[in-house]
Amino acid sequence: MLHSYLTSLHGISLLLRILCGDDQATAQRLLAGSGIRLEDLQRPDRRITTAQEMRVYANALAERPDIGLRLGQRMHVSGYGLLGYTLLSSATLGDALDLALSYPALLGTYFELSLQREGDTVWMVAEGYRDRPELRVFNVEYCLASLKLICDDLLGQPLPLVGAQFGYPAPDYHAGYATSFPCPIQFGARRNAFGFTVDWLEHRLPLADPVTHHEMRERCRLLNSEFTANQAWVTRARQLLAAQLPAAPGLEELARQMRCSPRTLRRRLSEAGTSYQALLDGVRYERARQLLERERLPIHRIAEAMGYSETASFRHAFQRWSGVSPRQFRAY
Repeated sequence: MLHSYLTSLHGISLLLRILCGDDQATAQRLLAGSGIRLEDLQRPDRRITTAQEMRVYANALAERPDIGLRLGQRMHVSGYGLLGYTLLSSATLGDALDLALSYPALLGTYFELSLQREGDTVWMVAEGYRDRPELRVFNVEYCLASLKLICDDLLGQPLPLVGAQFGYPAPDYHAGYATSFPCPIQFGARRNAFGFTVDWLEHRLPLADPVTHHEMRERCRLLNSEFTANQAWVTRARQLLAAQLPAAPGLEELARQMRCSPRTLRRRLSEAGTSYQALLDGVRYERARQLLERERLPIHRIAEAMGYSETASFRHAFQRWSGVSPRQFRAY
């Protein structure tokens, strides 16, 4: 799995700061259909699904086609929490990038990232994107612009680039790419990547500290292990719930199917930043969204597929999940 089912609100918070400032009406419009409330942004421990995150990004993209680029240009290394500060204490740029790429779950990427050496040039390559195709360009821009900014932050100066490549036609706002990629840019390329000379991998980082780095790296390893283990529980629970809709099992039955006690299941889900009810709501919301987006089923039939005996109950639940009614969601 390239990325987790659950993610933090950091990217959404940054996006709203860029596009909305203190304008709550605009923020509400961008959050529409995601089930994320403005008050959720005040809770650093709050977790959202990647589907919710993608919904907000799609709303923002409809208003600002260049928002992926702008978002990446503001996602500093400090935005990656413990991993970011561990990268800052690395000995060299190469060490830091190797570490970042070894923990994709902590990096929160939607791509398979790799460093590919070609002669005297090293290319940071982002490939393997398998999520919503209409957000592919947005996610490429967000990913590569933020990775370039991370390199700049680590070095304490801009990383000189020899080239940048993008596997899609030049967008109308392509002039804005020069801010992140001040180098020859090729659109319609065979990959998404930026390149720099190999000697930069050995460049010493100004904040390198071997003692701090050793301690922080161990904490990263433990956090990644815990995160990966908890996500495995979340993934399995979601799979079982999704496979048994509309008659989803209750907590105790789900725990039995997962061969653990209800108490253990509650604890594992809590450690992953979620709960049984949140997972069930997420599975139902995802299925309902798919049916509303891809099929023209009547609302009452979708309610039945979700396990609701009354259409009104489904409408109320969907309004709670997404912030809009099923009919309004279908109209977006």
